[in-house]
Amino acid sequence: MRNLFSIGRHPVWLTVPSLLLLLVALGYPLAQVVLRSFTDPAIGLDNYVWFFSRPVNLTVFWRTFEVAGWVTILCLVLGYPYAWMMTAVGPRMRLLLILCVLVPFWVSGVVRTLAWVILLQDSGVINRGLVALGFEKVRLIRTPLGVIIGMTQVLLPFMIMPLYAVMRSIDLRLVQAARSLGARPTLAFVQIYLPLSLPGVFGGAIIVFILGLGFYITPALLGGPRATMLSTLAQQQVLQQLNWGRGGAMGVILLVSTLVLLAVAARFTRRRYQITGGSK
Repeated sequence: MRNLFSIGRHPVWLTVPSLLLLLVALGYPLAQVVLRSFTDPAIGLDNYVWFFSRPVNLTVFWRTFEVAGWVTILCLVLGYPYAWMMTAVGPRMRLLLILCVLVPFWVSGVVRTLAWVILLQDSGVINRGLVALGFEKVRLIRTPLGVIIGMTQVLLPFMIMPLYAVMRSIDLRLVQAARSLGARPTLAFVQIYLPLSLPGVFGGAIIVFILGLGFYITPALLGGPRATMLSTLAQQQVLQQLNWGRGGAMGVILLVSTLVLLAVAARFTRRRYQITGGSK
């Protein structure tokens, strides 16, 4: 009883099992990757010098951020009206829309990506439809465009759910009050509804962008030499060429870049909360 009482007074001890699991499952492998990036094959910064001295590595690095950025923009453009619709319809229709968002989580990412391989190939459904409408075939498979399409479909739920979580708490009477005072629907949306929904926009964008930076399966199956991303390049160094040091250096560079982006996004989001009156 005394032990239970002491745990109740210090609930932080309840997190010890999960922290130990994270330390063993994530902390130790991450430490090994960082260590090998500085020691394999020799102690020093040779792996990092190699990465930044080769133009192809820098090209892949910037392409990774570019693809993740485009995927984030597309997810926002597609997810924002969908999330708004989830708050505007009745309970039954809302349940159906939520179900449509959750169903992809029940299907393996590999299966969804292989489905896009069938759809995007030169003789796939999309190109056959374009030919039937009188257009020429478009090269989609093994291109950055194909990778962006596949990643957008996979990551779209991660944009919709944060948006919906914020939008459902917005009082629509504020928009109605603005319109009753003479504001046009577009002006009421831009000045009232959009600022209140920005926390969901920032939250969803951060999640999608960071997940997009580390995507491997979709770029590997839908991409080609012109669509290689940093995760694919690191896998080639480790599994094909057995260069653990170079692969680890790529992972560390991507991790540091992600942490820097998180710090910048957190500071910007905190500032936006202060401007819009949200809680810190």
